[in-house]
Amino acid sequence: MPARKQPEKPASAQVPGKASTINDIARLSGVSKKTVSRIINHSPLVRKDTREKVEALMREVGYSPDPMARGLAFRKSFLVGMVYDNPTAQYIVNMQYGALDAMRDSGFELVVHPCDSRSPNYIDGVRRFVQQQKLHGVMLVPRVSEDQALADMLLEIGCRYVRIAPVAMDDMSRMVVTHDREGAAEAADYLQMLGHRDIALITGPTNYRSALERTAGFVEALARSGIELPASRILEAGYTFESGVAAAEKLLAGKQRPTAIFTGNDEMAAGVYKVAMRSGISIPQQLSVVGFDDSPLASRLWPSLTSVRRPTRDTGRLAASMLVQADAQAVISSASVRPHLVIRDSCQPPRS
Repeated sequence: MPARKQPEKPASAQVPGKASTINDIARLSGVSKKTVSRIINHSPLVRKDTREKVEALMREVGYSPDPMARGLAFRKSFLVGMVYDNPTAQYIVNMQYGALDAMRDSGFELVVHPCDSRSPNYIDGVRRFVQQQKLHGVMLVPRVSEDQALADMLLEIGCRYVRIAPVAMDDMSRMVVTHDREGAAEAADYLQMLGHRDIALITGPTNYRSALERTAGFVEALARSGIELPASRILEAGYTFESGVAAAEKLLAGKQRPTAIFTGNDEMAAGVYKVAMRSGISIPQQLSVVGFDDSPLASRLWPSLTSVRRPTRDTGRLAASMLVQADAQAVISSASVRPHLVIRDSCQPPRS
């Protein structure tokens, strides 16, 4: 009596105990390794039914191509780096989300490199990161994007990059411009339209180009309306909650308090909220507050914070697209994002 044929095992059961390789996928699907490679790299030279069969198998066994191995095979890297030195965690997270949006289904992966731009050898650290990872390209996030010496080093070693900055600082094929000055000017116009004349500004560190641009945009917009912002009403802080608290304590301590405060980011605006609450100053009845970034924090504060929305996720998406698209010229015409004011509950006309 002939032996009964055993039921065929599912494909995923035929590669137990180890991660599947491209050779496993080729063997189990009955096609060549070259065909699998073409499917991974979205080649049009594969029949639709073959592509669907192989892709279904890859999903079944959980196969994901190794970017480093692909880089060796194709003599190029499938890794994009993001280099940053920024004290605002939510900004960095949103930037990463945007980059990952652009890389989805592209075969590229994101690797991040936090650094301290105040360190004398931080540029050497970025050089090692780029060379060890054999990066396809690098996204430079403020404040490191503003460092010309870093950009020069990347040019020297032949690494493509995209700089994100409030103004154009390079060839536009390597820039995403965020126009921070325009956003700050919109905040100034809104406060003076409400009738505020005694206005204060808590700005970020002056070694950040974003802080300089936001300060200039705000002060110039008030001047166009005939409002002069004295030096005593401009305080430098550090883009952190704690520095916002310290600056607000100085501004709100005396009897001659400003009727409105514009802060260079939402973290510092939250610091103003804390000092106001502790001092018995009601927002917005006695003090109007405007932030910058429109981070999730803005809508979670009470009253909800009027803030300049900076499209950070879109910025990250655009910067990554300029690196991973085969023809970066296709996105250069739109390599710019513009902020706008989101009005909520933290402002009203001053008391007479």
